[in-house]
Amino acid sequence: MFNPEVPYDIPALPIDDIETIEVLKKVTPAARSLAALNQVARLLTNQNLLVNLIPILESKSSSEIENIVTTTDALFQHDSDTSNADSATKEALRYKKALFLGFEAISGKKARPLNTNTAIAICSELIDKQVDVRKVTGTNLKNRRTGQVIYTPPVGEVNLRNKLSNWESYIHEHDVDPLIALAVAHYQFEAIHPFLDGNGRTGRILNILFLIENDLLSQPILYLSRYIVQNKEDYYRLLLKVTEEGDWESWICFMLDAVKVTAEWTIDKVNAIVELQKQTSLYIKDSASKAYSHELVELLFEKPYLRAKDLLEREIYRSRQAASTNLKLLESLGILESKVIGRETLFINTRLLDLMSYDSNDFLPFGERV
Repeated sequence: MFNPEVPYDIPALPIDDIETIEVLKKVTPAARSLAALNQVARLLTNQNLLVNLIPILESKSSSEIENIVTTTDALFQHDSDTSNADSATKEALRYKKALFLGFEAISGKKARPLNTNTAIAICSELIDKQVDVRKVTGTNLKNRRTGQVIYTPPVGEVNLRNKLSNWESYIHEHDVDPLIALAVAHYQFEAIHPFLDGNGRTGRILNILFLIENDLLSQPILYLSRYIVQNKEDYYRLLLKVTEEGDWESWICFMLDAVKVTAEWTIDKVNAIVELQKQTSLYIKDSASKAYSHELVELLFEKPYLRAKDLLEREIYRSRQAASTNLKLLESLGILESKVIGRETLFINTRLLDLMSYDSNDFLPFGERV
C-alpha cells in the first residue's frame, strides 16, 4: 500500500506490460507529428530562427508550472541582458540557458550521453548555485492549497544514486518506442526527485534532450511545457496515479498527446513566422530598398527586440549612425516600434512579438499600423 508520508521505494525500470493497445494507438500519430516538426525545422534557411524563439516560450511555460510567472515580452526584452530584469524573468531565462547547456553537453564537441551529471549541471544552472543529489531527509511534496503531504520521495544519497543509475541505464537501453520511454523516464526522474529544488524544470529539459539524443529532434524546439501548463492538474494527477495505482497507461497516453499536440502547434507557429518573414522582406524591398539586406531580415526574426549594436555585431552596417537610421526607417514604415529604456533605444518587431505571445497565427497586413 502506498503511504504518501513514507519514502516511496520506486520500482526499478524497465516496467513490464506498458505497451497497451491504447498506448500503441497514440504512438504513431505522436511520432508522425514530431517527425513533421523536425523536417520543417531542418528545411529552414535560418536555423537560428527557431532556436532563438521557441526556447523562450518553453522557458516561460516550464517556469510557470512552478509558479514562476513572467511575460513573453519581458523574456525577449531581457534575453540579451538580464541586469534590469525582475527576479521571475531572470529565473525563467536561466531555464533557457540551462536548456542550451544540456544541449551542448549531449551534442557539442565534448558530447557525452545523457546522464546524472547532465541533470546536476542543468539543475545547478536553474537554481544559480551548485547542487548535488539530496543528502538530507525530510523532503516531501504537499498539496499547495491544503498543506497535505501527497508524496514522499526516496531518501539516502546512495539509494538515490542507485535509482538514478537505473534511470540512466533505461534511457539508453530501453526496448520500447522512444516516445513511450520518454514518458516512463520522465515519471521515474520526477519520482526519484533527486534535488532539493528544480526537479520539475530539470526533468522537462531532460525530456527535450532525450528526444534530441534519440534523433527525434535536431534542435531544442519542442514547446512541450505549453501542453503541461494547459493541463497542469492532469499532469500532476497522472504522475501521482502511477505511484498510487501503477496506472502507466493513462500517464503515457497523456505524454504522447502532449508530444503530438505540441508538435502540431509548433509547426503552425513556424509556418506563420516564415510567412511573416517573407512578407516583411517583400515590404522592405518595395518600400525601402536601400535599407534591405537578407542579413537584416534574418536578424529581425531571430529576436523581436533589437538594438543598434546588434546590427553592428552582425556587420550589417558599419556605423552606429547607419544602424540607428535604418532602424528608424523601418519604424516609420510600421515594421518596428521603438521603446526607450534608460539610455537605450530598443526596436521591437511587434508582429513577431505578437505571434510569439499569443496562440493566433494572424498578423496585421503591412501598410497598417500596429
